[in-house]
Amino acid sequence: MFSRKRPRHVRQDDAPQSDALAYSMTAGDPQKPEFGPWDEQWAPEGVARLDLGSMQIPAVEGVEVRVQAGQDGSVEHVVLVSGAGAVEFGVFAAPRTDGIWDEVRAEMLQEMKAGGLTVREEHGRYGTELVAQLPDPQGQLVDVRYVGVDGPRWFVRATFQGPVATDSAVSPVLWECLEGLVVARDDEPRPVREPLPVRLPAEMADQAQQQQPD
Repeated sequence: MFSRKRPRHVRQDDAPQSDALAYSMTAGDPQKPEFGPWDEQWAPEGVARLDLGSMQIPAVEGVEVRVQAGQDGSVEHVVLVSGAGAVEFGVFAAPRTDGIWDEVRAEMLQEMKAGGLTVREEHGRYGTELVAQLPDPQGQLVDVRYVGVDGPRWFVRATFQGPVATDSAVSPVLWECLEGLVVARDDEPRPVREPLPVRLPAEMADQAQQQQPD
């Protein structure tokens, strides 16, 4: 997402501030946003979630969570699948008071157009989003929607793939997962755009290690 290389396949008006970012820039009383992604301080209680460290994914019926992790338990890709649609989540460090989605989106738009890809901006629930057609590993064009959400010291990128990228009614549960996502930003100083640490729970990491071939 943040490289200047041409995207190769699907694996990887200005937008208004998100509610979370708008609050982070004020000194008033906390105002809980209408919907997520939530900062940890606003996370609704009583919700079952898969805890991946800085990213906590709500358990939603009909959604399969696929996680690609290294042998040390660090997570490289988090993809949620429902029917013919999928969404990949990524969480990154961001400034406390300035959002980065406008800048990131402009870079992505320029790079994809320079690469001859079909891409356009659309206004959605989270502000300005990017909709594109990218070739999958088999060379078939796939609809993709990039959604960026600026939060207090974090940034979420959601990449919707397949029919859900152009019609949210196809797999509304995937959007429900984005609205219920919780970001737990640590206090470590991190460069802007650095991925926040995402790791498997200890029991899942142990299982993954046991399944590794000798």
